[in-house]
Amino acid sequence: MIATAPTPLKTSTGSNRSMHWYTLTPLDVLLFRDAKPFTPGERAWAGSVFPPNGHALAGAIRGLLQTRQWVNLKGPFLCCSSQLHFHRPLNYVGNKQLVPIEWLPPPQQPRLMWDQQMPMPLATTENPSNSDQEKSKNLRRFLNVNQIQKLLRNKSLTQEDWQLPEGTADEPWTVESRPHNAIQPGQRTVKDSDGYFVENAIRLHSGWSIAIALDHDTHTQLQTLGIPATMRLGGEGHRVLIERCLALDEQWATLQTKSQENYQAAEAALTQDPQKARSLAYLLTPGVFERTRNGVATCRAWPWEWQLAHAPNKNQTPGPLVSVATDRPVPISPRRKDGNDSVPAPQVFAAPPGSVFYLARPEELHQDNPVHKAHKWRQLGYTELLWIPYGVNK
Repeated sequence: MIATAPTPLKTSTGSNRSMHWYTLTPLDVLLFRDAKPFTPGERAWAGSVFPPNGHALAGAIRGLLQTRQWVNLKGPFLCCSSQLHFHRPLNYVGNKQLVPIEWLPPPQQPRLMWDQQMPMPLATTENPSNSDQEKSKNLRRFLNVNQIQKLLRNKSLTQEDWQLPEGTADEPWTVESRPHNAIQPGQRTVKDSDGYFVENAIRLHSGWSIAIALDHDTHTQLQTLGIPATMRLGGEGHRVLIERCLALDEQWATLQTKSQENYQAAEAALTQDPQKARSLAYLLTPGVFERTRNGVATCRAWPWEWQLAHAPNKNQTPGPLVSVATDRPVPISPRRKDGNDSVPAPQVFAAPPGSVFYLARPEELHQDNPVHKAHKWRQLGYTELLWIPYGVNK
């Protein structure tokens, strides 16, 4: 039975503290270079990323406040018409939900062999028809807060929910390629060679902005400074207008409350009906799952603490993780302290927003525990999860 006033989850340590939502509206194009190295020269391209990562956002906030304090944040997400928008779940083919093969009804389970040391393969409950494939064109890449609420209530999204309005792009931004010429050191002339490169600028469409939530101390300092204000964000000093948005506070609180209820309901079902404990962990921001052994750091697309439910070794205790629906990793260049200075740290590869983890039961993350050193990723907005009850939406 779900409590009417759920207590804070052990998996949400710190997430229930007071957070205050802001929008960042670009006043020009924005430049965010990704973590992949490049060498300036003929036909050299600098990689780009959007939305920006938590390190870039925290650095911009500290630059505005002229302080070195730690900034806790949530996001970033996209915002339009004072509504939060999230990357669509990646466990759908068109509008058909994917299912772990052993969770399919017995007549539909395919005879399939796979590497037992990897998550279970996924399949749809039925083959898509020609009409389904036609409907799958021009689907939304980002869902608004009301559509995500439907998923949290285990309700099916309608074709109208999935379909892009006519004349609307699937991404609310345009990529503009811009060439650069490097200047010779100590002179005012352009380098003859190895000085040319191209990078991509992001022009957010009219009416759209970036949404982030900030901790109470940072919020208080911003209010003292005076909001709205302009803030440098990204490369070349381009600016955004930072504004308080109260409407987003309520939207986020509603999502978090329902997510916690789903987590608690699944935990309660473990002793009565384990199948009802099946859950989906929906990743809203890049998920950094890093482990260091013998001085070597390794990243993968799901948490290291979530062992596979189908233990490949008979002596291994089965874990909660059944399967994963994900996409290409997101390279991130974090920062680390070197004395009093902040210097680049080795890049990591994060699971992209929209990734979905299928679990036989809900399980906490090490990152949610403040005593764990990996908690710093959560404080910068990474690995934000929503818990969805498992159900096949046809």
